[in-house]
Amino acid sequence: MNTFITKLEEGIISLLLAAMTLLVFVEVVMRFAFGIGIHWAQELTLLLSGWMVLFGVSYGIKVGSHIGVDALVKLFPEHVQRAVSIFAITLCLIYSGLFLVGSWLYLEKLMLVGIELEDIPVPKWAANSIIFIGMLLLAVRLMEQLLAVVRGEAVGFKLKDEAKESLVLAQGDEDRAKPDAGTKTEKDGEAL
Repeated sequence: MNTFITKLEEGIISLLLAAMTLLVFVEVVMRFAFGIGIHWAQELTLLLSGWMVLFGVSYGIKVGSHIGVDALVKLFPEHVQRAVSIFAITLCLIYSGLFLVGSWLYLEKLMLVGIELEDIPVPKWAANSIIFIGMLLLAVRLMEQLLAVVRGEAVGFKLKDEAKESLVLAQGDEDRAKPDAGTKTEKDGEAL
């Protein structure tokens, strides 16, 4: 089931990105080649990007693509790192909870008012429902991470380590810069 949900998330994010890219491309071609535009394209592009970002936040937690500053935390023993992670995840859950409540109230008021988007005949609450959906997905991912830390399956968030990645890339560049045994070095070239 978890694999299915992950594939579904990846599919939705990919579809949103492809639709947004295609819409912007068509809009640019129509505007500059034919001198006409699609009056609702900008509003739909903004909505698609918002949906993509809010789906992507929870997916980023699952796959560990968020960047974090944990250099200080890594200096402590593992049990302290876990305690700090539990505290950080709890704060993130509180943040998500506040957004969930606020977005629910916002969507509820939009439903009562019954207004539509400016350029597209779609109820505004439906278009903006990703705020609630995205925060709900984020809360679920945070709870999964919290359970993993409490059970001892993880020490903290899975984070991108840009410093480590940079060192690996730099090491790769050094390896490519080293001359092979069968090639002449600069020194050998100067002697010729």
